[in-house]
Amino acid sequence: MTFEVLAPKALDVLDCNCSICKTSGLWHLIVPKSHFRLLSGEGELTEYRFGTGTARHLFCRTCGVKSFYVPRSHPDGIDVNARCLATTRIKALRIRPYDGQNWEQARAGID
Repeated sequence: MTFEVLAPKALDVLDCNCSICKTSGLWHLIVPKSHFRLLSGEGELTEYRFGTGTARHLFCRTCGVKSFYVPRSHPDGIDVNARCLATTRIKALRIRPYDGQNWEQARAGID
């Protein structure tokens, strides 16, 4: 699967401690849908939903990597896993902790 994302060269990402993100090592870079384009591999994606069913967790059915998904917090955007981006294009990376174990309270602090 290949995709492109329009993002600054200096990234500001969230490192969530919820059970899914912590286990998969996801670094959240949320962008508007208009800044994301899936170039190939749409047929290789599989989806998982839980809880409210709002978030569309998308995984590669071949390798299991979660490169991007539609987040509950921004259902009109795309959450790209910054670990899946070409490091040659990233000039700076700021990683902020995010308390996804207490999602409702933490969510109030990032809007």
